[in-house]
Amino acid sequence: MANSATLKQKELFGHPVGLYVLFFTEMWERFSYYGMRAILVLYLVAETQSENAGLGWTNGEALALYGWYTMLVYVASIPGGWIADKFLGQKKSVLVGGVLLVLGHGILSVEEMWAFYTGLGLIISGVGMLKPNISTMVGGLYKQGDIRRDKGFTIFYIGINLGAFLSSLIVGYVGEVHGWHYGFGLAAIGMALGLIQYLAGQKHLKHVGNFLGNSESELDKEAMKKPLTKVEKDRVVVLFVSFLLVIVFWGAFEQAGGLMNIYASEKTNRMLMGWEVPASWFQSLNAMFIIFLGTSVALYWANRKLKGKVSTSLFKMIVGLIIMGTGFFFMTAAAAQYQTDGASAMYWLVLAYLFHTVGELCISPVALSYITKLAPLKYASLMMGVYFAMTGFGNKLAGLLGEASESLGEFAIFTGIAIFCVAFGFLVMIFRKKLEKLTHGAEDNERIMDDDEAEGYELADSH
Repeated sequence: MANSATLKQKELFGHPVGLYVLFFTEMWERFSYYGMRAILVLYLVAETQSENAGLGWTNGEALALYGWYTMLVYVASIPGGWIADKFLGQKKSVLVGGVLLVLGHGILSVEEMWAFYTGLGLIISGVGMLKPNISTMVGGLYKQGDIRRDKGFTIFYIGINLGAFLSSLIVGYVGEVHGWHYGFGLAAIGMALGLIQYLAGQKHLKHVGNFLGNSESELDKEAMKKPLTKVEKDRVVVLFVSFLLVIVFWGAFEQAGGLMNIYASEKTNRMLMGWEVPASWFQSLNAMFIIFLGTSVALYWANRKLKGKVSTSLFKMIVGLIIMGTGFFFMTAAAAQYQTDGASAMYWLVLAYLFHTVGELCISPVALSYITKLAPLKYASLMMGVYFAMTGFGNKLAGLLGEASESLGEFAIFTGIAIFCVAFGFLVMIFRKKLEKLTHGAEDNERIMDDDEAEGYELADSH
């Protein structure tokens, strides 16, 4: 069932203008989040008596906090999605989340421990309110069966990584060179800009993200009350299996902000033509690769689909996990070189991030789109929240693996991650066709919709 708007959507470059409003909102939200993430662990482990003083924690302590924090950031998406579905709607929930994030990053810039923990708490709450709901709104811009949906999510995803790219360079540099708390404050300014932009673009979002509990349509009210159908239940099963891929993927991928971040700082030769590259700048590689490769990967999958070749969302996600896992073999090589020479080359990190990026483009924006195709209408934001919670559990797993490196060593951790991810990907591939039957044709007959067909829809059809 779709809830169509009476207002026709304006388009820009073949997509609703509302997509670009959400693009820039998420870009600035990710600028603030990834900017803070780029310097968080480095701030925690920096010596208390150094010129740019940190908290002087051990690597293990810093990675433990990093794991808990990044897990809670995404687990908070479950109550965030539930609040949107039951009380506020996605549009207002994104606004509340933005306000909490501005406050959180602002307080984090205060050089006091109470401010440090209070700021983290507000950021966790803010991301929980904003993250699942803004992604659900992107799906609501497209009708069921519109092949532009996956491309739209990739464009949206480029916005995420444009913010991440800029923040890793700007916030990372300011934090490492001028002071950690100046970096945290800069993240707050970025989120404030995103919030202003979101408010200014509301006229392009009138038909999405509204609270269905106050809908004037009696049909909508009844559809919220009905139990799930057999088709909806089967689709939820497929979603939860795909979430297993998500946990494994992010458990490996999020070594970027933790173990790989510390590895870049402590064990990588970062000298380039007589200048030492800031360790936090390596966090920008993933985002930079996504900006350059994002549309190409999306176009590859779209063309493959139109040619009748296997390009289902589940297939893409499995391939993404395998490619990302392969990238860790480069970190294995880096660890081996460090053991031999006492330092490893920067190109190992570059190659690892390249493979991680291609894998991410195959799994992350695809998963966001997949949820809007399969999730029952009345649980749309909640299911998006569950997805981000799975991302959070992956982040916690990443922290645990990072902590284990203190006893097992980086070589064993990087190699183990690579082997497990590749093996798990091929295992799920064996059951792919059986799982896809349970989607009951949710991705069949996708095509480019004309203007009338693609006109204002809240969420995807649930059949």
